[in-house]
Parts: sequence; structure tokens; C-alpha cells
Amino acid sequence: KYEVKTKGSFQREIELDGEKYSVTWHVVPTPYLEFQAVIGSGILEQAFVGFDRKGVYFRKHEDKVWFMHTQVYEARIEDEIEVKHITNPRIRKELSELINNYIPKKTETTNVSMRIILKDDVPVYQPARRLSFPENQAVNKQIDEWLDQGIVRQSSSEYASPIVLVKKKDGTARLCVDYRKLNRKLVKDHFPLPLIEDVLDKLQDAKVYSTLDLKNGFFHVEINEDCKHFTSFVVPDGQFEFNKVPFGLSTSPSVFQRYVYSIFRELMRKGIVIIYMDDLIIPAKDEDEGIEKLKKVFEVASKYGLEIKFKKCQFLRRKVEFLGHVVENGTVRPSVAKTIAVKKFPVPTTVKQVQSFLGLTGYFRKFIPAYSKIAKPLSDLIRSDNPFVFEQPQMEAFEKLKKLLTESPVLSIFQQGKTTELHTDASQQGYGAVLLQEAEDGKLHPVQYMSKKTTPAEEKYSSYELEVLAVVNALRKFRTYLMGNHFKIITDCSAFQRTMDKKDLVTRIARWALLLDEFDYEIVHRSGQRMQHVDALSRYPVAIITSDTLTARLKRAQQEDEYTQSLRSMIGSNNDSDFFDKNEILYKYVDGRELIVVPRDMQTEIIKLAHEKGHFSAAKTEGVVKQEFFIPNLSKQVQNVIVNCVPCILTNKKSGKKDGFLNPIPKDVPLSTYHVDFIGPLPSTNKKYQHILTIVDAFTKFTWLYPVKSTSAEDALDKLKVQQKTFGNPKRIITDRGSAFTSKAFGDYCTNENIQHFQITTGVPRGNGQVERIHRTLIPVLTKLSIADSTKWFKFVDPLQRILNSTFNRSTKWSPFELLIGVTMRNKEDLHLRDLLMEEMMEELQEQRDELRQDAKKNIQKIQAENKRTYDRKCRNAPSYQRGDLVVIQRTQFGTGLKLRPRFLGPYRIVKVKPRNRYDLEKVGNHDGPKLTNSSADLMKFYSPG
Repeated sequence: KYEVKTKGSFQREIELDGEKYSVTWHVVPTPYLEFQAVIGSGILEQAFVGFDRKGVYFRKHEDKVWFMHTQVYEARIEDEIEVKHITNPRIRKELSELINNYIPKKTETTNVSMRIILKDDVPVYQPARRLSFPENQAVNKQIDEWLDQGIVRQSSSEYASPIVLVKKKDGTARLCVDYRKLNRKLVKDHFPLPLIEDVLDKLQDAKVYSTLDLKNGFFHVEINEDCKHFTSFVVPDGQFEFNKVPFGLSTSPSVFQRYVYSIFRELMRKGIVIIYMDDLIIPAKDEDEGIEKLKKVFEVASKYGLEIKFKKCQFLRRKVEFLGHVVENGTVRPSVAKTIAVKKFPVPTTVKQVQSFLGLTGYFRKFIPAYSKIAKPLSDLIRSDNPFVFEQPQMEAFEKLKKLLTESPVLSIFQQGKTTELHTDASQQGYGAVLLQEAEDGKLHPVQYMSKKTTPAEEKYSSYELEVLAVVNALRKFRTYLMGNHFKIITDCSAFQRTMDKKDLVTRIARWALLLDEFDYEIVHRSGQRMQHVDALSRYPVAIITSDTLTARLKRAQQEDEYTQSLRSMIGSNNDSDFFDKNEILYKYVDGRELIVVPRDMQTEIIKLAHEKGHFSAAKTEGVVKQEFFIPNLSKQVQNVIVNCVPCILTNKKSGKKDGFLNPIPKDVPLSTYHVDFIGPLPSTNKKYQHILTIVDAFTKFTWLYPVKSTSAEDALDKLKVQQKTFGNPKRIITDRGSAFTSKAFGDYCTNENIQHFQITTGVPRGNGQVERIHRTLIPVLTKLSIADSTKWFKFVDPLQRILNSTFNRSTKWSPFELLIGVTMRNKEDLHLRDLLMEEMMEELQEQRDELRQDAKKNIQKIQAENKRTYDRKCRNAPSYQRGDLVVIQRTQFGTGLKLRPRFLGPYRIVKVKPRNRYDLEKVGNHDGPKLTNSSADLMKFYSPG
């Protein structure tokens, strides 16, 4: 970010080809800009800005206003729409110009309008829902725009529906009307659709195809004057009704279909375009005829203001997918997408997976002759007295059942008007669906299968949200079949319909509810035991990683790869009978699956592509690759890719034992080593204390607790000087890397007093474990003692210090006070003892103290050895890092909102190797770690990106 200091600002109108816009101008020094003036993004609030190769323009109230002539570098049409398959330069140029120059002008209208018919005359009225101030502003802004454009008008209707704000991908909110209650009263507008078979028959004489995807231009269609009051909606600031067809009404899609059909009626009669709902296909004998037909279709679409989703269009293709079928060279065949969820079902590796697969196939057993006999090798696996052995008989049964499930007589062709059901299920792993329809035998046959893996975000959804997600995505997938038809949604989610009827829905569910209202359906709940056919598709979703572009690249790479060519040359020999050619691509038949042989140059790329779909483990990455591809020595190559994957290096935990063994610090005399640290912040007291400075003598474990106002170096040094008056200076002080202890003042003090200062490695609290243990005890005790008034905690510090120092210590087997002073601490309960007793003990004091200390020294060494053995059992030899090695270091601070940050920071370069597996490091490159730091071996990994 760069800040530019302005000299001032002023408000002025600018005129661009006859249109006026109010703009705030900011004056800046001339060195900042190479232009005389730059128009800011604020102007986007007044008009739509569009651009193409000719230049940039404003569109205001449906008008096109050119305001500057410029060259656009990034918005090249080839970047958005694939036209490279067109080899004829003239045709390619004509197509690019046709697409670039397309502008929906809307110079003509049709006589199609929306008529709303209700089942009764009882008005539907719901009050306005409360909105926050920013939401209310956004709603008012949208309504003002609609009023200006004539899309809505003010209303006093007895009907009223509330609004819902649906968040879009860019973070902004879209105003939608919640017409759910009104939709229940609407008489459905069933627009007559042609039979899919008849539509496909018209494509069989063509060789070249183009498909167009239209945006839902509902606002192009008028509503009958006597029906507008039904569309009324309320917001906190008023009531309005639509002049144009709104989103959210269940009859809006069919009205738009009628509108589109009326626009293209003449072109449809001439065979120039074929339409099914809002999907358009333009068949042609060759590219020349195809481009001429496209020109006619674009001309009509532009006149009526239709907007086209160019990213979803295909132009002058030899092969396209249309209405669930692949159309190529005059032939029509079912799309692979119909059955891929079954064909790519992963080979079972557990009894549970076999049970799921049999649940899927068993649902359709009535269509498979001798099903029990075919499935027996798999059924035997789920018997408790049989070991799980998946060999050739099981693989043959598995592949045969998949094949039978994806062809006639099991798989059926969709027909309009037949009884239709959509079965869905979801799990955290994924969601699945089967579209079924009644066939000539009166039984429900599958038409198409769907299986999809959940995204990382979707995995966090509640079980109910996942079930709704499965339904919504199935409706999107099968929209071509289901729109305009009545059907049943079969789900094992009993709360589905109740939730959809709720008054207030969370944003995500509200958005889905609006989509559901476009369809004519009824919900039927069915127990999970009767839904095993879709349960299998949801729990073992298919991860597909191939694409047309990737397949084409593999084909070219195979032709240039010596290894692949040598395999191809041996096709037909006895040794290599598993290899075969298909569509000029070399495959290998492995365990009943056809796998593409990956040439050497692309093997790492394919493995990365599979791995990066979710940064899976090695085993799961292998499984994804094996669904599509054959790569020799796959396990080894997968390991190499994962070891060198930067996101995994930064995110994955270190596996195995910890690096490096425990290195206890020698502590052989009292008051030689201090462990020092702050605890807090605590509730502020009347003396403004908020922290405690803790000092622990490493040998005796004697503890001093000093309430302080801050964690500054001044407060720390002040208490150390108090300590010095009574006990002198220690040989060494051990602290963490807090700002007080890394300050110049603290360093100067240690230097002047001849004290060694050791700072523990960041993220290794065991280095200062003495105070860490005290703090773990101190906080809960202080909390309990000061529960009546948490600001009075400081009153309990001195008594706690006495208790800590007079209590038996596990390491030394003595109390800290006894080791330091040589006698038992004289507490309140000892006051009845005679002072004379102490006088008699004084002569033996020195001798006893020496004996105690020798005993304590042995006990400390013993407990350190025991701790070392316990710790070292979980550890291994630390890697031998050298100066200059690149490493990543474990992130040690995860504050609010940082839990999803990578576990490791880096890369860092080792600049100094220190004793006890410690290293000084410097930052390499641009990342959010500190410039200079140090770390220990158990918090480091080698950085070795591929």
C-alpha cells in the first residue's frame, strides 16, 4: 500500500458524450501520475462500466456511452472463451469479433407477460423483517435503482412478502423477496417442453455445434397490470411491487422460457437454433454455416436484450454435451457424467466399504438377473467368519456389477411426464444422488447418478446443512430433467421440510430455499436403512482430476515420450497384453480399470494435481491417482512430491519422535542460577499491580513473588536489585525472549554485574520450566483465594510464597526453605515452640545444612536422570543441520483468528550452529516471520520445495 498526500479536493460534474456524472476530484502532486486525470471507482455507483477490445464505455439506463478510447490488455476474449480449436484463421477471427461486439440493446419487445393465478383469494401478508443500519442502506439503494429503472413501483397492496439479503461471492448482498408463502398458492405455469429424444434427433445431421447459455433476464418480461399487486414486498422504509418479473416466484423460470421461445420462434422453425428451456444449441454442417447461424442468433438476442454467459458457451465444436448426452459427428450417446459416480467407485479396502457398495447395487437388484450369484464373492467378505481378502473373484464381481449398473436395462432414458424421484444423501466426506424414473415395466430405474466430494468449507457444515446441500446440488445437476416436472425428493433428513417452512433462515439456507422454490416438488422422508444406494455415493465420493485440456496434453506428451512409445510398440505381445490404445491414447488395464499411462515428463504434474486437490496424505493421494492413471513406482514418487510440497511443509506436524534429547542445566549450589519470568496480566489492583515477577532458585527451588505494575525492564531490574541486597548476584539468569529481557537495559545490567544471561528458544517453554511449573500452580490458587474480589489478589502473594517455600519438593525431597536456610520455616502454628530450642540447634546448623545440600544435590541429579530417560524415550537423534541449510520453524503463537495459519514459518537460513541443538536463523524471502530468530531442532524441518 502506498499513501499519496493530496493537496485538496473539489466536487464537479463531468460530461461524457452527453451524460453527466458527479465526481469528487482529488488534487495530487504531478510526480504521482502519468495522466492528467484519473476517474475513481466511485463512479461505478452511477453507471455500469463495460469494456471490450474497442475500448471502455459507460452504460446508463440501457444506453451505451463511450467515454474513452483505449487499449485493454487483460480482457482478451481468448482468455475467457476457448477458440483455439478453430484452425481456420478467417472463421476464428469472425467468431472473436462476433463475441467481442455483442451488446444486448433491447430495441424490441414481445407480447409475452406474466399472469399470476392463485388457488384462493386469501391475501398473503407478512411484516417487514428487521435490518441493521448497513443492511437498510443497501436495501434502500437497490430499491432506488429499481424505481429509476421502472422495475418496481410503490404499492398499497393487501399482499406483502418480506425480503431476504443473500450474500454473493464478492461479499456484497443481493436483495431477494421471500415468496415461499405466496408460491404455495400459485397455480403452476407448466410450459410445454419437447421430448428430449425429439430434440436430440434434430442434431444427427450436423457436424459442428455451438451451445449458448442465457442469463435469467427476468426483468425483460412485463407483469400483467392486474397481477402486479401479488408481487408486493415490504421493507422497513416502505412497500413496493414489481412491474417486471422478479426472482423468487416459482413460475418465473417458465415465464422466461416462454419469453425466450417467442423471441427465437422463427429461427427455431428454420432449424437455425434448437431450444430446451434456456439451453440453446446451434447445429451446422460445417464452420462456415455455423458462423452464419451464430450471427443470426446473436442479432435476435441483441434486439431483445438477452445477456449471454459466454464462459459457459461452446462455439463451433465437433463434440458438445447437451441435455445429458454427448453429440459428436452426427451421433448421440449418453454422457459419461451420467454414470461416472458408479464407474469410478473406489475399489473397496474394508468390509464397511464392501457393505456400502452392495447397498448401492442391491437397491437395483431386481433389474439384474442372477444378482445374488454375481455378488456372492463380495457378499462372502462381509461374513464375520471370513477374512477380508480382495482378489480376482471379488474384483470381477465388483467390475461386473458396476458395468450392469451403468447400462440398460438398469439405466433408463429420461422421459417427460413419467413418475420421477430424486434420492439424496450426504456425509462429511461427500454427497450423492440418484435420479430415478418409472420405466415401461412400472418400476423406478436410475437415469443418472451424482457423487461429489465435500470442499474443506462444506466439511464444517452441520449434518442438516449437508443434507440440504446434497438436494440443492442434485437439483442443479439434474435441472434439465426436473424443471417443469413434478417430482419427489426422497431424503433421510426428517427436519428438511420443517426447516424450509421456518420464517427466518440463515443466509446460506435462505439462498438454497429460493432455488428450491423454482421447482415443483414434494419432500418424502425415508429412513437411512432404505437409502443405502445413495449412502454409498455420499460416503465414497469420486474425485475426478482429468479434463479435456489435460487429456489432450497427455496425448501429445505420450507421442513425444520414448518410454510410452516403447510400451505402445509392444501392444499385442504376450508380456504386455494389459496395454492398449484408445482414441490415440495409451491405456493400461489394471484390476478391471482402464488407466491412462502417464509419460515421464508429466508424472510429477499429475501427482501434484491429485495431491493439491486437498493436500492429502500419501495413501490418499495414491488412491486419487489410481482412479485415472498408471504411473510406475507410484508410492515412491508420491512421497517425493509430498516431501517437497511447500503448503504441507508449512502446515503438517512433524511426525515420529521429537528431535534431540533432554539437556538439563547443571545446578550444583544455591543461588547460582535464577529462572525469571512474568505472570499476567491480572486484574488491576488499587496499587495498579497487574503482574507478578517470579524468581526461582534452580537448586533449592526457593521462590520469590513480586507484584509489579508492568512487564517492563525497569520493573524487572528493580526487583532483581532488591534481591541483590540480601542474596547477592547469581552466576546466571534464565529468561524467555520477552521485551523486558531482550532490552538493552537488562543486557547492560547483566554485563555490569557479571551475570550470564541465557534466553530460552522461542516455543521451547521447557527451557524455563522452573517458573512455568510455579505459574501453573499459582494461577488457579490465586483465582480461588480472590474469588470474592479479583482485584485483591496481591494480598495473597506473600502467604503463597511462604507456603511454596515451606512445602516438600519432589525433585530435592526437601522444602526450598530448608535447603536455603538449613532449618524448617517458622510459621504461625510453630509459635508455641520455645525460642530456646532454636538456640540449641544453631551449633549443629552449619553441619546439617551441608549434609542437606549434598543430599539435595544427589536427589536433583537422580530426578534429572529420571526425567531425561522419560523424555528421551520419546525422542530421536536430532538431524544434523549445518550452517547455510534452509529450514522452516514451528509457529509458536496462534492468537485470535490465527488458528488456520500454517504451523510452520519459513524459509529461514541457519547462520550459526549452537550447542544443545540450538540454531540462530535469518529470514529468507517475504513471509510473516521475524527477520532474525533462533530455534531448536525439535521445532525445525528442512525446507525442500520441489
